[in-house]
Amino acid sequence: MGLSEIYTNGKQKQNRGHFANIVKIAKADDKITEEEYLFLNCMAKSLNLSVLSFCRILENPESFPINPPTNFEERIARLRNLTHMILADGDVTDKQVKLLNKIAVGLGFSSKNVTKVCQRALELAIARTDLDTFIKEVSKVNRARD
Repeated sequence: MGLSEIYTNGKQKQNRGHFANIVKIAKADDKITEEEYLFLNCMAKSLNLSVLSFCRILENPESFPINPPTNFEERIARLRNLTHMILADGDVTDKQVKLLNKIAVGLGFSSKNVTKVCQRALELAIARTDLDTFIKEVSKVNRARD
């Protein structure tokens, strides 16, 4: 463990864990396309990740835990980022969707309706809804448990 990792604050750990989940989605179909790599670069910048962190996470995303935010709206925003990664190359695979469901449970969504939540999240991402609408609509589906 490097010195910088000892002094990593909670938000940085959440960001690293979130980026690792995005990388896992990108790698789910055993390749990272150019479009996915561009999206990864944008996400790394928006999450304030160093080049070193970017490379370490890209190399081994499984070594970074999820560390979900406590705020539910932030969790939904993270779900939105994950759906955008799935759509980055225009090729949605079953592996990516299954992994999205698994990560969503780790983010705190109920396993009872995670499939519906993720399906709605993908529909909203395809429709390019804004973040506020995304949060509102995913919250509705999350509350509507069978």
